[in-house]
Amino acid sequence: MSIATPKDGLAWITGASTGIGAALVAQLVGEGWTVVATARGADKLEALAAAHPGRVIAAPGDITDAPAMAALVARVEAESGREIALAVLNAGAWQEMGAADFDLVAFHHQIEVNLGGTAACLAPLMQRMMARRSGQIAIVASVAGYRGLPRGGAYGATKAALIALAESLKFDLDKAGVTMNLINPGFVRTPMTAVNEFPMPFLLETDDAARRISRGLKRSGFEITFPWQLVWPLKLIQILPARLFFALLRRAGG
Repeated sequence: MSIATPKDGLAWITGASTGIGAALVAQLVGEGWTVVATARGADKLEALAAAHPGRVIAAPGDITDAPAMAALVARVEAESGREIALAVLNAGAWQEMGAADFDLVAFHHQIEVNLGGTAACLAPLMQRMMARRSGQIAIVASVAGYRGLPRGGAYGATKAALIALAESLKFDLDKAGVTMNLINPGFVRTPMTAVNEFPMPFLLETDDAARRISRGLKRSGFEITFPWQLVWPLKLIQILPARLFFALLRRAGG
């Protein structure tokens, strides 16, 4: 396993048009990467490419379309003559819901984007990276996947699944010389979180989140998670027995 560097090839970021994705594009360009930026909004990607001439390749697409993602990866590598050495699978969807307002359409949408879309990007990446025995893949999940939290029935379920997926794939990817990272951010100020009406403790700006992710990608650890003030209490409640977990969350206002 190795840490990918700009001399190894391209970086690919999904969900790149706004939020953490757009900030990470700028961060990696500043570090010398040429970045393939993917999202559904072609106009925003073109603006991103114009802001970084020659350093950002706009590659619009819907990550839930598996054949399109496979074709995108093949096309980008063929046209650029360079391999995708680093991929940050960041695209996601969020809608708050609990039992009283459980929305099956929104539930399936979050599964399709967060889990299915990530898998659609993983498939061609892993095939190519394992064949050449190099590369680095980072899956963006969330601290919301550590344990079931109030109002996070769909989102938390998909992020918990992504955590398990990254952990499971790491065994085979390690053997193939491909680095797998798991990114679990706390609250970050993005268009996705702008709809939240509840308090978001230790809220970070996107540039700060992008810097933390970039630092983590250069290290040898598996999980990249932040901020610690939110992460460690959530890691602690992971090991609590169910009775104590539910009592604690109810007392905290959950």
